[in-house]
Amino acid sequence: MPISMVSFPTAIRSSRDSGTVPSAAGPAPASPRCGRCATMLDKFGYPTAEQVSSRFFPEAVLVKPKAILECYEDIPCNPCVTSCPTGAITIGPDINKQPVLDPDKCTGCAVCVGACPGLAIMVAQIKENRAWFKIPYEFLPHPAKNELWDAAGRDGTLIGVAKIEGIALASKTKTAIVTVSIEKAQLLRFATVVKKHA
Repeated sequence: MPISMVSFPTAIRSSRDSGTVPSAAGPAPASPRCGRCATMLDKFGYPTAEQVSSRFFPEAVLVKPKAILECYEDIPCNPCVTSCPTGAITIGPDINKQPVLDPDKCTGCAVCVGACPGLAIMVAQIKENRAWFKIPYEFLPHPAKNELWDAAGRDGTLIGVAKIEGIALASKTKTAIVTVSIEKAQLLRFATVVKKHA
């Protein structure tokens, strides 16, 4: 039986129990791996470690700053594409697809970080044997340069102490773009800073 838009959320929830996935033609058998990422995002609100690592570039590439696009679902969104001054981010003809970054074109300018309405983009770099990030930060008070703040992973767990290296406001959105550095070992775990370190 085809699924209506009204019953679609119910179909998604019941599909987890029945081992099927909803489709326009009715429930279809799910592959053994189907739904893992959707379940993590829906159930817990954060991506798997595998999803995160799939968005990062090798350390040899991250010697220069590169945008990390953490869009894990197909949604109609493209401010990152239209804001990128070098054309490094593309989606293609279907605006519902996830954006793709060309690391050779990306300069790490962070314009896309401030433009993303979903706060799903950061810039990452490895330098001075530390992981450096430019992240969006929409809380007050803003961190100040040289302060130490507690750093959190995508699941909210505190993972260490980050040094605030700088702060700027995005020119159009006025979103604070905070530059932080943290232990290099936290490269794939770091998501944000949460409070001034005591």
